[in-house]
Amino acid sequence: MPDFVQHGQVTTLHDLGTTDAEHLENVLTKATRRFKIGLVLPVTEGDMRADPFRNIVTKLKGVPFIDTVCVVLNRAPEVEAYREAREMVAQIGPRAEVVWGDGPRVTALYQQLIDSGLACGTPGKGRAVWTAFGYLMADPAIKAFALHDCDIVNYERSILARLCLPMAHPALDFEFSKAFYARVTDRMHGRVFRLLVAPLVRALLAVFGHDPFLTFLDGFRYPLSGEFAITERLARSNRIPSDWGLEVGTLAEVFRNTSVKRVCQVDLGIPYEHKHQTLSLEDPQKGLMKMATDILTSIFRTMSSRGTVITAAHVLTIRSAYVRAAQDAIRQYHADAVFNGLAYDRHSEEQAVEGFADQVTSAGEAIQGDPAGAEAIPTWSRVLAAAPEFPALLRDAARDDAREYCAAESAL
Repeated sequence: MPDFVQHGQVTTLHDLGTTDAEHLENVLTKATRRFKIGLVLPVTEGDMRADPFRNIVTKLKGVPFIDTVCVVLNRAPEVEAYREAREMVAQIGPRAEVVWGDGPRVTALYQQLIDSGLACGTPGKGRAVWTAFGYLMADPAIKAFALHDCDIVNYERSILARLCLPMAHPALDFEFSKAFYARVTDRMHGRVFRLLVAPLVRALLAVFGHDPFLTFLDGFRYPLSGEFAITERLARSNRIPSDWGLEVGTLAEVFRNTSVKRVCQVDLGIPYEHKHQTLSLEDPQKGLMKMATDILTSIFRTMSSRGTVITAAHVLTIRSAYVRAAQDAIRQYHADAVFNGLAYDRHSEEQAVEGFADQVTSAGEAIQGDPAGAEAIPTWSRVLAAAPEFPALLRDAARDDAREYCAAESAL
């Protein structure tokens, strides 16, 4: 049910049930005649072949408010996967292109940057997003980029419209729009946010006191959502992490590079459903435990970069405060589940918190030994200073791949 509470400094745009998807699209279509938007779809080979991506592509046919669609296919070394992606995406029309991140041409472009001292060698979603941004920057008419995951089970075009409208509407001046939603089926999902990030931020505020970045992070209803829109100007300045810390790392860069009043979060108005990761308590290098470690190190390193000293004693205190806050959260979620008739495995939730607490310790120890962490993908501002033609080279590589590997399609 809707509410209109503005929680904290981040502007919340609610779904109050007073408009519909057709109205949103009409307003957005008019606005994007002058403010063109590119859509970024990072997809792996496995997700590309799954039903959700097929549905997303079908729903994007004829969408009137997106100028260019850039699909970056990654973790797909075989040319057959590239051809399959091209064939699938072709139904969107000529404004859609597939960039083959593992293809020889794009790989050679990455190597050019690496040879110039610009680190971009770690494959993954972060590099795929970064690549798509560069591809879209080759067209100066595109003013903003929107991104959403490709495993959304119940995808509707209204998701994209809600994400884009705050960026394009001439009466608004936002530079960054972040989605939020309820991840609910017959039970609550989103354990990494519910049981790790939210109580951790409360714990960090208790230990270190007021911190503008932590307050900013605490203002988001779902900071781990994979859906956001960003102006081209801001995208040039943001560093992009290459691991599971992508979402939190992006928020850290947004906080650093623009004003909080230029940031909003948007209610997508649907119970959101997508692929679920395993908890993987037995192997911290996989599943939600790996995700937790990357998120924790991203938060800790952001705090260190802002001058906060995190000692071994701090880590012990943070863990203790986190466990207490997470246990309180479990009590709250259990009550909410009972009230809404949802299944709730309290023992499993407690086990997750115990696993996350171990990762708090591991991440705290890791940043003490290496506060800076691995080198992030360079900002596009830096790349464009060193190689101003690079976005155009990405576009050329995508078109040359299509001509070489999909000649029959190109001839049609």
